[in-house]
Amino acid sequence: MRNPPRESGPPDLTTPEGFGTFYEEHIDAVLGFVTRRVADPHLAADLTADIFLAAMRSAAGFRADRGVPVAWLFGIARNVLAGHARGQARETGALARLSGRRLLDDEDVAALEDRIDAERAFRAVAERHAALSEPLRAALDLVVVDGLSPAEAAQALGVTQATVRVRLHRARRALRAGEPARRPAHESHLEVVR
Repeated sequence: MRNPPRESGPPDLTTPEGFGTFYEEHIDAVLGFVTRRVADPHLAADLTADIFLAAMRSAAGFRADRGVPVAWLFGIARNVLAGHARGQARETGALARLSGRRLLDDEDVAALEDRIDAERAFRAVAERHAALSEPLRAALDLVVVDGLSPAEAAQALGVTQATVRVRLHRARRALRAGEPARRPAHESHLEVVR
């Protein structure tokens, strides 16, 4: 599995050339992120396009002092996927948006289906760790699957690096024990750092 490229400067999305370069550098990482979480090729294509559209719209807000562009992009990807999960009603809006646009042809669908099939093994593992709490799964996915460092994952999640490390420890411990990590009731609103 290819790790996302490491960068030092802010993305230049203000020009067509800059956006094109940024897109080419990150399309595989973003498509991999999406296809590990979605099984429908049309939905994967739509969500990937939505992620880059959101990145283009928010490029002015990127701050290089807060981390690398790929972590910023994965944060946007998480938000886009979470927004989709919260609103299945968006499906109706998506169909309306498709009118007048080129639909995926058979070759595009076949390529996305091949990519989704290639990620099937990951989805089987994901089902086994589905009992983990969402914060633990998110930290684990960003570091282990998507190749971000704990610092970059912390940036994408909007939490401290120590919180990410605690979540990683708890998730790995729970997976080794074969039991889901669950917070005691008195910890339900706080991230407890041990």
